[in-house]
Amino acid sequence: MRDHTTTHRLPVGALLALTTAAFLTVLTEALPAGVLPGLSRDLGVSQATAGQTVTVYAIGTALSAIPLTAATARWRRKHVLLTGVAGFAAANTVTAVGSGVELVMGARFVAGIAAGLVWALLAGYARRLAPAGREGRAIAVVMAGIPLALSLGVPAGTFLGTAVGWRWTFALVTGLALVLLVWVVAVVPDRPGAEARERLPLARALARPGVVPVLVVTALFVLAHTIGYTYIAALLGSVGLASRVDVMLLVFGIASMVSIWLVGIHIDRRLRLLSLCSVLLVGAASAALAGLTGGAVFVAVAIAVWGLGWGGAPTLLQTAVARAGGEVADTAQAVLVTIWNAAMAAGGAVGGIAIGLTSAAVLPLWVLALLLPVLVVVLRGSGFPRIPGQQSEGATSRRSLTIPSERANS
Repeated sequence: MRDHTTTHRLPVGALLALTTAAFLTVLTEALPAGVLPGLSRDLGVSQATAGQTVTVYAIGTALSAIPLTAATARWRRKHVLLTGVAGFAAANTVTAVGSGVELVMGARFVAGIAAGLVWALLAGYARRLAPAGREGRAIAVVMAGIPLALSLGVPAGTFLGTAVGWRWTFALVTGLALVLLVWVVAVVPDRPGAEARERLPLARALARPGVVPVLVVTALFVLAHTIGYTYIAALLGSVGLASRVDVMLLVFGIASMVSIWLVGIHIDRRLRLLSLCSVLLVGAASAALAGLTGGAVFVAVAIAVWGLGWGGAPTLLQTAVARAGGEVADTAQAVLVTIWNAAMAAGGAVGGIAIGLTSAAVLPLWVLALLLPVLVVVLRGSGFPRIPGQQSEGATSRRSLTIPSERANS
């Protein structure tokens, strides 16, 4: 059963709490990259080994999303969210005080499990808190936590890591989790879990029209983006812009926030158009970066176009799979989270292999090659309908497969 508010206004306070949960999830995941020198020095390991704290986190998320979503399907949604945030608080505390690399790696794995639980919950929770017809905008508000964490949270964490040490930085993230726990208890409305008859198997979710195409787009799009983004420093360094990496990432973050805002305004009516624009903008940026014949300004413009294309992508994909999933949207979301993290892990590996075989300059070509099938799938329309509720572009109203409306399920 899906519940919607009776007002046409978005529940801003509750949605911002979910935004903070998304921010906390991404910050916890990416923070080791910003404090890597101190982390490796204190743990007595190489930076390459310390960097695996990010990999372990992603593995925990990928392994946990589907089984935890199934196990907690009948829990009340607020209880699931509080459990996930409490998991972050515990894991970051152990990371902050851990004296050995094994303990820290274990804590990071637990943090990844908490992320799997939270990520599979957020989009569906946001939809159920929103008024009918504004679900996409609600998801956009929540997903703004991703670029905020990358453009503001991680740089701030890096600065704090240099100023007071990486352990205190993780302790401060624990403090943020504790504040969020109080915030959720105070302002986030609860929603019931699924009824027993709604707990459909995974096969039923994958059989829903449009779900598999969205998952295919997610796998390839995230893989393409990760190949480029993970090694952006190497790419910029190859053309003498190594000292401008921080500026370029700031440009990317600002452009991503603009993208989130634009997507949030139009997503409930123009999902397919926005998805096409997202793919085309990232493709255009990759084509520009493949040349890299211009100076810093040219590169900054290309990075900004990339941010405009990618910033709204998480919202678009989450909304698309939720619409296609219908009554089994939570299961579809869990599969998307698993595929997303697997694609991120694969992107780091594939990009590293590509650099090892050739150079960082070829990475934009890899991105372009992966975006071609993404564009084809989106153009076909299945999972990315032009009209909300329509599953098959170009089908007649008699033949089209429609998603049950939120009101019909409430």
